[in-house]
Amino acid sequence: MIKFFLPLLIFISSQSSFADTKETYRQLSIFNEVYNRVKNQYVEELTDKELVEKALNGMLQALDPHSSFMNEEVYKEMQVDTAGAFGGLGIEITTDKSFIKVVSPIDDTPAQKAGIQAGDYITHLDGVSVIDMTLKEAIDIMRGEVGAPITLTIVRGTENPFDVEIKRDIIKVQSVKHRFIDNVGVLRISTFNEQTTTGLKKIIKKLESSDNPPIGYVLDLRNNPGGLLTESVSVSDVFLEKGEIVSIRGREKKNVQVYSAKKGDLINGKPLIVLINEGSASASEIVAGALQDHDRAVIMGIKSFGKGSVQTIVPIESGAIRLTIAKYYTPSGDSIQAIGIEPDIIVPRAELNVIDEYFTFRESDYKDALENETNEGEEIEEEDYTELLENDYQLSRAIDAVKTISVLN
Repeated sequence: MIKFFLPLLIFISSQSSFADTKETYRQLSIFNEVYNRVKNQYVEELTDKELVEKALNGMLQALDPHSSFMNEEVYKEMQVDTAGAFGGLGIEITTDKSFIKVVSPIDDTPAQKAGIQAGDYITHLDGVSVIDMTLKEAIDIMRGEVGAPITLTIVRGTENPFDVEIKRDIIKVQSVKHRFIDNVGVLRISTFNEQTTTGLKKIIKKLESSDNPPIGYVLDLRNNPGGLLTESVSVSDVFLEKGEIVSIRGREKKNVQVYSAKKGDLINGKPLIVLINEGSASASEIVAGALQDHDRAVIMGIKSFGKGSVQTIVPIESGAIRLTIAKYYTPSGDSIQAIGIEPDIIVPRAELNVIDEYFTFRESDYKDALENETNEGEEIEEEDYTELLENDYQLSRAIDAVKTISVLN
């Protein structure tokens, strides 16, 4: 491909471009020399395919943590991932400080059930150090036969390293779930795949058309590693009437792509709280940033992950490349790359300690207390979420905030 275009470039280019072309040839000559040295003298014999794949991975991964080469096998797996069903442990990972870092565990997966948390560092896989291991190599090791165990060595904060054994399973991601707690609709989005917006709209329609619709909503984006840009835009649009959602800017300053909301807030302006944490990344941050900048939602939790770059998948003859081509910006024009979304109200992780074993005495405790004739209706049975709220302080605070805003409105 290079040899085909170079003569034309030389013919129409300036002296400066001619010098650039000579330098390109010189660098390619160096690459060719190194390639042949490795091919002929490396301690282990490598095929041309293996060498080329390693060279491509080295070039792309040296650019940033999110650019990479995918051979045909990995590319097919990625296509299954975005469709919402794949095999493995159920964690989104990245590389950091020569180790593998957990961006977030996916809901209802082996990793999440085993207690893996956002921010954990994986130092060993089945006793093998991950130092300088590529993401592809780590993923290849973690994916395997369904039911087969793998041991992850975890470093968490200042704790001593510890091992966690996890059995691989088929990961089927139901990206949207909901609960109805104290008249508040809790919408949980665990990832942004092709099913997310459709699932979200279906749930909201069901809740809004019920005999007892929610007074407001909590949109839980904690430990959501992101996913498809188009889905993050359409999810934001669910709650907005108008305005910019996100803009994408590439290398050329003139190349700005703006995504805007269409008219139609599906929850009709009801109170909305968005929960985020350090495991909320990429598409999650687009949604949180858009709703925050438009004053459509109160953002609660802790600062998000800070992935503000855009990757495109470019199919090639032997697979595909994932290439960072732009950065995205919130409606206010801010980039969250390596910074993250700051919550409006910081709510740390904690457990709610409810004190309910103390003496109380009310009017109804008198022996001959008069009955209340206005409360003779049949009580509505609701699922008991007391234990959930006691163990999830952030969600408890978010639900209280929705109820407070609803009362004030």
